[in-house]
Amino acid sequence: MQRMDSRDMESPLLWGKGLKLIGPEKGVVHLATAAVLNALWDLWAKQEGKPLWKLLVDMDPKQLISCIDFRYITDALTEEEAYEILQKGSIGKKEREEQMLEYGYPAYTTSCAWLGYSDQQLKKLCNEALKEGWTRFKVKVGADLEDDIRRCRVIRDIIGPEKILMVDANQRWDVPEAIEWMLKLAEFKPLWIEEPTSPDDVLGHATISKALAPLGIGVATGEQCQNRVIFKQLLQAEALQFLQIDSCRLGSVNENLSVLLMAKKFQIPVCPHAGGVGLCELVQHLIIFDYISISGSLENRICEYVDHLHEHFKYPVVIKKASYMPPKDAGYSTEMKEESVKKHQFPGGEVWQKLLAAQQN
Repeated sequence: MQRMDSRDMESPLLWGKGLKLIGPEKGVVHLATAAVLNALWDLWAKQEGKPLWKLLVDMDPKQLISCIDFRYITDALTEEEAYEILQKGSIGKKEREEQMLEYGYPAYTTSCAWLGYSDQQLKKLCNEALKEGWTRFKVKVGADLEDDIRRCRVIRDIIGPEKILMVDANQRWDVPEAIEWMLKLAEFKPLWIEEPTSPDDVLGHATISKALAPLGIGVATGEQCQNRVIFKQLLQAEALQFLQIDSCRLGSVNENLSVLLMAKKFQIPVCPHAGGVGLCELVQHLIIFDYISISGSLENRICEYVDHLHEHFKYPVVIKKASYMPPKDAGYSTEMKEESVKKHQFPGGEVWQKLLAAQQN
């Protein structure tokens, strides 16, 4: 790490130097940037009286492009190319918007097959999901191969051969291990392996992608991508077949716009990550906008859904027939209930007080 001497401490540039040491455009600085800018987009949409997806859909191409920082990505996407994509995307927008309002955006569930669930619980949750109309299921893998084989067999037997199955390793493996492990899971016909290795290893993902292509297994990644530059490299290296944006990891709506446009240029479907608190509420806006204004396609495109903690939000997601229904309330669906915020504030909130008291006892 770069040293700072006493002269640095007196310099008016101290903050600038300090922020570059913990960034730039990654890590805590980027996460904070996303939080602030997401709040501003929420306010903008509320001021316009529109849900965020509709605010974006109603913008003309020039206005959208003015929101994007093209630094470091012009070797993959120029402003002119982005403008052309958005211009072409304007054809049929009205019909696609009507389609979204009627049918929603297709989703998949991650809630049935977390690591640590017993076989009995897996069967129960999968059967319940099938009754609710779910047709796409994701399984967490990577801790133990024999356990993964058994769990995948249990789920595949329940959902049948026609339903879609994906597996997610959450960065567990080295590159050779990822390939070897997935060769053993190939019999269960997974659509993709998600985060097979370090999220920063672009060439490793490319190697895995090439090795699994003959098996019909794609590579999905992106939830831990630090910025648009990593996404650019993944696309250029043909390292992924499914691109997973995250509404809070990248620098808010602005940077996600650039990634959506790059994905369109490289013809890679976007399947957002939404496995955290409030992420479903946020990312639904981005993927609905993507379909209406950029991709114009639902082929191989699905958005993650998890069924927990939505009760803490004023405008929780609405799922019907395993699809996200477009939000109708103005804003970015980010606002939490005041009661939930008070209960979870550190250290005086009720939840933290109980935890701290339990530790003392």
